[in-house]
Amino acid sequence: MDAKVYELINDQINKELYSAYLYLSFADYYEEEGLSGYANYFEIQAQEERDHAMIFRNYLHENGEKVKLLAIDQPDKVFANFLEPLEAAMEHEKYVTSLINDIYAAALEAHDYRAQKFLGWFIDEQLEEEDNADTMITNMKLFGGDPKGLYDLDRECATRTYTVPSPLAAE
Repeated sequence: MDAKVYELINDQINKELYSAYLYLSFADYYEEEGLSGYANYFEIQAQEERDHAMIFRNYLHENGEKVKLLAIDQPDKVFANFLEPLEAAMEHEKYVTSLINDIYAAALEAHDYRAQKFLGWFIDEQLEEEDNADTMITNMKLFGGDPKGLYDLDRECATRTYTVPSPLAAE
């Protein structure tokens, strides 16, 4: 495996685990504010990010590479209202998309076709993640200022259930 592709993928494990920490901190914020549905949404989001780390980890193992686990930074965001975590999630998902794009660009440059194919799933996943984040922001802006609207949004978030991502389900 190309050294740059390896380093970027190994680093992505850390970035995905940080994402899980970040989303757990969002869940904690919403739980403390009495919005257990939003807490549920972000707890599941944290699980998905942990799963993404495992998918990258598995890929390195499947390609005979050693995984180097790095320290995970502590989330440091503080929120003043219910919209701010949603906006932070969108910003973070755009950042993760840029990281996936960087790995893909390195794989393309290295003619690492296996990595390019592997990363296709993450490219599709990031499109979905950004769309979901955008929808959450739009809904909060439209309905979150009304107590009944916020209640309905929270109840909708409470119905979200965890689904194993397809790369892990195949194992």
